[in-house]
Amino acid sequence: MEHKVTREEFIKLGGLTLLGLLTHDFAFGTSTMGRNDSIKLDKDLLKKFVENNDIKVDHILKNNTLDQIQKLNNFRNLGSEISIMVASLCHNMSEFYNSEVVVKRIDDALDAMLQVQYENGTLDAGGNRQSPPDTGFILESMCASATVLRLNEAPELQRLRDKLKTFILNAGEALVSGGVHTPNHRWVVSAALAHINSLYPHPKYLRRIDQWLAEGVYLNEDGHYSERSGVYSAVINRALITMARLLNKPELLEKVTKNLRTYYYHTEPNGDVVSVDSRRQDQFMTLTVTHFYLQYRFMAIYAKDPMFAYMVKFIENLPDFKTSILSKDLVLFMADDLLQQDITVEPKAVNDFETFFVLSNLARIRRGNTSITLFGGNDKPVMIVSGRSSNPNFLMYRKGEAILKYMRLSTSFFRMGYFSSDGINKQGNTYILRETKKAYYYQPLEEKYLKEDGDYELSESLDRRFWNKMDFKSRNVSDVKQQDTIIEITENNGTLDLDFKVEGPPHVEVTIEMCFKEGSTFTGADRDADGNYLLKSGFGELSVGSDVIKVGPGKIAHVNVNRLDSEQYTYHQGTLRTDGVHVYITGFTPFYHKMTIG
Repeated sequence: MEHKVTREEFIKLGGLTLLGLLTHDFAFGTSTMGRNDSIKLDKDLLKKFVENNDIKVDHILKNNTLDQIQKLNNFRNLGSEISIMVASLCHNMSEFYNSEVVVKRIDDALDAMLQVQYENGTLDAGGNRQSPPDTGFILESMCASATVLRLNEAPELQRLRDKLKTFILNAGEALVSGGVHTPNHRWVVSAALAHINSLYPHPKYLRRIDQWLAEGVYLNEDGHYSERSGVYSAVINRALITMARLLNKPELLEKVTKNLRTYYYHTEPNGDVVSVDSRRQDQFMTLTVTHFYLQYRFMAIYAKDPMFAYMVKFIENLPDFKTSILSKDLVLFMADDLLQQDITVEPKAVNDFETFFVLSNLARIRRGNTSITLFGGNDKPVMIVSGRSSNPNFLMYRKGEAILKYMRLSTSFFRMGYFSSDGINKQGNTYILRETKKAYYYQPLEEKYLKEDGDYELSESLDRRFWNKMDFKSRNVSDVKQQDTIIEITENNGTLDLDFKVEGPPHVEVTIEMCFKEGSTFTGADRDADGNYLLKSGFGELSVGSDVIKVGPGKIAHVNVNRLDSEQYTYHQGTLRTDGVHVYITGFTPFYHKMTIG
């Protein structure tokens, strides 16, 4: 049952969050709201934060990179360094508490940051020149630093407070008028303005926030923001939480709640996040759920949600929690007292489930230590560009440490590349993926389109395979060739039965590609000269320690397992092949094959 908070309680929470309920033994300042002994802090966690933050400060002091600042053109790291040092400088448990050396290093870093800030308040970020959204990203840590320094009233820190104020106000001018690139940038900029307004209130910040919020924060029934990206879902959640608590907009937390539930089901037992359905760069990346820690923690405390409490404890035990969170986010804890509190609700979550995200065409299944992902939700037509889903992986399977990173299917049909399903149709416990590919031949132009000099429009072929000066849209097509692929996948207590059917022109090469995690041992197949495994018949076994995945039976009708990508890639010598143990099953159309993974 969700914890309901009244408007009056939320307003009080927002005030406490902003000013900091910091009068306990682990506190670094005094709250003007007065002492509240009913709030219990997670002292063990805070101690870990301080210890790891100090290690990072020590590293920063020993590796001064300010002389390289102009060459970097990406200043988020410098902003993070400033916030890390501010946290240790102001926390009375830190070995760098009130350190003059740290004060000097922060002072120099702020000078460098002001030096590279343009007159309009923006910063460069890699290839993005004078970028308002990238400036917005850096303000999360810079505004947290300003909040912490404001709570520490030591006179000797006034010059740091003044320089931070100058930087932040300059940046604010850029954000009240500057534009964005992507959907999440709107909320990053709005959250940054909310931060600025909490420090240095002005109606212009609120007006700009309202302009962006008037567009509406899109979240579909699957619990995905428009980019369907783990990287940017974490970014948006942080931004919405910031606006909710600083602007008294608790309704924004409803979207955060729904998205966090979605990413619970997207999380693998080892903390990896399923990203095959992303429309951004992480569709081909390995991402861990650690990126969602602050949001899960905030909502576990705020909403007293058992699932979110479970995720907090789960993340705190992941290997990258120390490097990703403990060593850099102390300043965010110090700026928001709610994050410091003990989680009082009992952690609880369902670890055996089958969830079908209909709009994303993604199924997630967990049976004990077996985890399964099925995907058929690419944006059509498939285009290789940021903002569109184009990952050819339709099946991922894990059994403990034994991991099938992906299964793909490719044919030589006009070199159109990998199978990309037109959605998923679920019937009972069977998931049906299908795709139709068509390729055309072109007739002579009609007389009315003829040009004596032959200089026709440079255009894309109707099947999107190539471009030429052929004025394709004005031509009739003939000899149309069509290939139909159907893959039926039936799950039974963690075991998968797969039924492949590829029909169309005969003698087309069909290749089923399985890529297992690098370092795994595969037996039961022959290896070719390139180190690929060819599963000719029977079953093969992939093992990592005591964990085993069994696949088969195999079938090898040809050994051409290269150039499986479409000409969109191979024309530029590109490939989607990744590192790992590659196992192949091959045949020719008409192709019919049944196999099991378990």
